Amino acid sequence: MQTPIRPINNDNGNALLPLLGFVVAVALILLSQVLFIVPAGNVAVVTTLGKVTGEPRSAGPNFKVPLIQNIAMFDIKTQVRPEEFSSLTKDLQVIEATATIKYAIRSNQAGRIFRSIATANQQVYGRIVQPSLLKALKSVFSQYELVTIASEWNSISEIVQEKVSEELSKFGYVDVQGLDLTGLRIAEEYRAAIEQKQIADQRLLKARTEVRIAAQEAKRYQHLNQSLNDQVLYKLFLDKWDGTTTVVPGLPGSGQAPPVIVQGKQRAGGLMGRSGEPV
Repeated sequence: MQTPIRPINNDNGNALLPLLGFVVAVALILLSQVLFIVPAGNVAVVTTLGKVTGEPRSAGPNFKVPLIQNIAMFDIKTQVRPEEFSSLTKDLQVIEATATIKYAIRSNQAGRIFRSIATANQQVYGRIVQPSLLKALKSVFSQYELVTIASEWNSISEIVQEKVSEELSKFGYVDVQGLDLTGLRIAEEYRAAIEQKQIADQRLLKARTEVRIAAQEAKRYQHLNQSLNDQVLYKLFLDKWDGTTTVVPGLPGSGQAPPVIVQGKQRAGGLMGRSGEPV
């Protein structure tokens, strides 16, 4: 007698699949509430019930308490922001230009920024950097006349950068890494005056250079003249003598000494006659 084969009942297993899927979904949701990733070049400020908690979190996986803690990301990479501006000069002329500033948030100051001035990364430039930049630009350009600004543009750019760094260092939120001034725009009627001043400055520089060279030459000839006494002049004459001159002038400074009559070539220690004997 054969035992009948009973079919396997998969109803219980199939019933567990929705439950298993629900458990996995809940676990993923809870994990997403507990685990968060801070991208490279960013820091995260963690708040507990609205209050900043601990130091800013660095890049990588981090944990938080679900429903109680929240995070705010701040970009600490170098930011480049162009700022078009206009300003009055010392002689009350209006100039327009573009200031491109490079800055970076200090990573250890992200929590203080969140507490005191900006709760989002997008607010940092408008609330921290831009006011100090515009203040420095107006402060510096108000000290110079238009002609000076146009002719010393690069030097003034450095002064503005130092001024912006000084202003922002009062708060310590960001570091200024560079500043470029470009696109100077002025009224057309002032361009000719600026060009004339630049030409005059070049001529003045050339004249000063020529005067300095002439003074150096005069000083050199003065030293040479002081060093040419009678002994030196006589030695120079003997150094140039080719041995065929029949009359050698007397030694300068020797009073009424007669000239030396030379019958042959000079040798060390005396003169040689035609026969080779000392004279």
